[in-house]
Amino acid sequence: MLFERLQKPSPRILLIGLVIPWLSAPVLAETDSAKASKKSEVLIAELAEDESVEDVEHSAPLQTKGKNNTARQPAVPQGGAGIDTPSAGSRKVAPNIDLKQVAPPPEAQVSAPGDTDADAAESEVMATEAVAEPEPEPEPEPEPEIREGEVFTLLDNDVLPGTSTRLAWTPGIQIAGLSQTTPVLVVNGINAGPTLCLTGAVHGDELNGIEIIRQTMYDLNPEKLSGTVVGVPIVNLPGFQQGSRYLPDRRDLNRHFPGSPDGSLADRIAHSLFENVIRKCDMLVDIHTGSLKRTNLPQLRADMNNPDVAEFTRGFDRMAVVHSSGSAGMLRTAAVEAGIRTVTLEAGESHRIQQHQIGAGVNSLTSLMERQGMISRMFVWGDPEPVYYDSDWIRADHGGILFSEIELGASVSEGEILGYVSDPITNAQHPIRSTTDGRVIGMAVDQVVMAGFAAYHIGTEAEVPGE
Repeated sequence: MLFERLQKPSPRILLIGLVIPWLSAPVLAETDSAKASKKSEVLIAELAEDESVEDVEHSAPLQTKGKNNTARQPAVPQGGAGIDTPSAGSRKVAPNIDLKQVAPPPEAQVSAPGDTDADAAESEVMATEAVAEPEPEPEPEPEPEIREGEVFTLLDNDVLPGTSTRLAWTPGIQIAGLSQTTPVLVVNGINAGPTLCLTGAVHGDELNGIEIIRQTMYDLNPEKLSGTVVGVPIVNLPGFQQGSRYLPDRRDLNRHFPGSPDGSLADRIAHSLFENVIRKCDMLVDIHTGSLKRTNLPQLRADMNNPDVAEFTRGFDRMAVVHSSGSAGMLRTAAVEAGIRTVTLEAGESHRIQQHQIGAGVNSLTSLMERQGMISRMFVWGDPEPVYYDSDWIRADHGGILFSEIELGASVSEGEILGYVSDPITNAQHPIRSTTDGRVIGMAVDQVVMAGFAAYHIGTEAEVPGE
């Protein structure tokens, strides 16, 4: 009977096991790129800051640095062994992916309902016919060829020369069953060269940096690149998903680097990123925007007291430089202390995509790679932008609604009216005047303000002793 026959296993059904050989590739020791250190005299003014609101305060210029002054000593690298990094034996060769191609969505796993008796009978017949002639085992694929450049090892993946790929960084701070990975883009050039890292959305509401990194990375051809470019478009993934500057614990991630493996949530995320990704870099550009309801002229924040960093800033085309030594806990500060040439690139305002600001950022990164010998392009350099060794925030003295009279990037004179604060109840108009000659490098958008609100950021080219 059909029911009895279905209860007995058929001797005609065969089970075929496919053995899929793993790809293997020789692991080459990563070599550090030679770092040119230009020990020229740099005339600098010290400037404290609070970059959480881009509130850079005024300070007096420093005296001329002598030749015996040296830059910060690099910290001893920890080999990139982050808190989530598996053992070296588990490394694998990263697949070569054309980043310009749209990544396919993950396939959904759908379980079918149980078969009826009739369906089972039909399935038996189909299975018997399907396995009547076993398929031959696939031949092992040849080992990937190692070409002129160097194998770049990141997140336990070996990225071969002349290839690009997408990797995944997991800080390991979420519920295991709900953990999410952060994409990491890697383009490893056919020729040896330095390693440039780009990070965006350390503050989850800063969108311009995400697009700057996407356009820069997807335009690279590994067959024409010398060195390696690593891009982490969205560092603060939880904040990005919530449209928030901060982490879920309300901490500012950019105050916790280089982090700690057993500290707060922010400490652990910072530690994982720093050990697994940042320490692999020779150069780092951390991309930000103005904080909530403030916008920044495209500019670099750099510690111009450091000769290596000062020289590094000269590779950015049409980008003003604001001297800032940085604060403890910033990614830029921690990276410089680890011996990595690092600047912060500020462009535009949060919660918005601004094509003009994005274009300026992509242009400056292209010029940097050209200056570092990583790419070769017909690049037309613009006129050099000034370095602002001093800057002041002009604050509102009255509460009300701010109406600006000037635009971002405008040159202003001392005493010039920058905008008005209007009292909507009394109709009183309170002008805000510039306290110095300079250029508007940051400003608040029109909004309701209270007394003491930082409204306009004026950069000045201060006289430095000895000039």
